[in-house]
Amino acid sequence: MEKQTHKVGKRKTAVARVYIRPRAGEEGVILVNGREFAEYFPRPTSRMMIMQALEMTSLVGRYDIKINVKGGGKSGQAGAVRHGISRGLIRIDPALRPILKKAGFLTRDSREVERKKYGLAGARRRYQYSKR
Repeated sequence: MEKQTHKVGKRKTAVARVYIRPRAGEEGVILVNGREFAEYFPRPTSRMMIMQALEMTSLVGRYDIKINVKGGGKSGQAGAVRHGISRGLIRIDPALRPILKKAGFLTRDSREVERKKYGLAGARRRYQYSKR
């Protein structure tokens, strides 16, 4: 597999476009919106979430990964990136599907914020009742 693979990952309102290609240098580089992924995701849990798919398949450092992500917050973006990387790895090697499927990395987390309703303080919260 010498050419680039492109897949989209989603979570909540975040969308990540993931481009995976075989590494050019000695170690694979992960760039998120043009920045090093450790710089873009300063929280260790977000970085761990992104690396899970690569660590589970023993492919850390084997690919250069370029990611464009937008929408949502950092946590949702990290989930979208993991989803996109998992889908891209399956396109490269379909034998990885059972491993990633069992871990739940191929399921899009479709939970979104419920909209605020008319006459309420939030989606479901009511204003405080006043007897007098």
